[in-house]
Amino acid sequence: MKKVLIGIAVLVIVVAAVTTGAIADRLFGFKPLDVLFPRMTSLNLQQRIVSENSDVIDVVKKVGPSVVTVSAQTPKRAVIQFSPFGGFSQGTQGGNVQDIGSGFIVSSDGLIVTNKHVVADTTLSYKVSTSDGKTYDVATISRDPNNDIAVLKISPSTGSELQPVELGDSSGLQVGQFVIAIGTALGEFRNTVTTGVISGLGRGIDAGSSLQGYVERLDNVIQTDAAINPGNSGGPLLNSAGQVIGINVAVASGANNIAFSIPIGTVKDDLATFKATGKFPAKAYLGVEYQMLTTQVALLNQVPQGAYIVNVVAGSPAEKAGLEVGDVIFKIDGIAINDALGGMGKVVAGKKPGDTLSLDVWRNGQTSNIKVTLSASPQ
Repeated sequence: MKKVLIGIAVLVIVVAAVTTGAIADRLFGFKPLDVLFPRMTSLNLQQRIVSENSDVIDVVKKVGPSVVTVSAQTPKRAVIQFSPFGGFSQGTQGGNVQDIGSGFIVSSDGLIVTNKHVVADTTLSYKVSTSDGKTYDVATISRDPNNDIAVLKISPSTGSELQPVELGDSSGLQVGQFVIAIGTALGEFRNTVTTGVISGLGRGIDAGSSLQGYVERLDNVIQTDAAINPGNSGGPLLNSAGQVIGINVAVASGANNIAFSIPIGTVKDDLATFKATGKFPAKAYLGVEYQMLTTQVALLNQVPQGAYIVNVVAGSPAEKAGLEVGDVIFKIDGIAINDALGGMGKVVAGKKPGDTLSLDVWRNGQTSNIKVTLSASPQ
């Protein structure tokens, strides 16, 4: 009986202590157990930090060998050099190799994914270096006309084992989710590791640089605050399990910790088509250069708001249909087009080669309807 009474008393004391602690925490933010057992609280915090660090270390060990550096080599050319002591002589320029981007291995036979803008210059030859210091010549480059994605093919030497990454699922990503990025930061620091979170989903950005002659509109990309710099383009964005959930593509100019990645779901769809057919899905092609007119500009010039044609490509579907410079396309398939809806580019991007568009066109004060059949975009 005495033991039972002692047990009940101990239970009452424990319940009272827990209840008092909970009330104190709710009212004053005071945790009595932290005061009574500071070492236990400190150990729990340390264990959590060690666990987080261990996750990153494990991912880097797992994926690091699959991340590559993409380098470009300028062609050599003969030049005439002058020296005040030796006069004129013949020499060479070019041939230098410069790290320009990142990529990751997706198959053991030598397929590597990177950004299209990393390998956009067709006059250069490209090389790939793995984390163990081996360098391979890029044999072929396939560029996706629809997305900022390219597939490089290398031929691994006998005895070399290329370790492909594990592609994850980008359909269920959450804002705040922990992520890891690996790549050649600034085209200089290979296999740089940074961490952060997913800051936003479904963003729309312009990737590339107008100074480099390449700008592409990308929709539904991932925003992250993981530090990504020029040279990281084409590298993987990873979850805590070491699965690739995105391909790093761009950094917001003039901002800190705002970078973007293409969801891996887009890459997986492209890869499936590429592996089955040896090429990427064809992009619908109209063949015009245009400028979207704002409401104010349209009113001032007394023309409809729409896409003002500044150039028609020779031999394109647009030329064959009779579109001319100075035309304003203000409706496609009966729907008004403007910047708020993504402009004409978004409409055409949602079509397939062979689709026919009904264009309402303004020309010299008159309106007409023109039918045009889209073709496949030239690679």
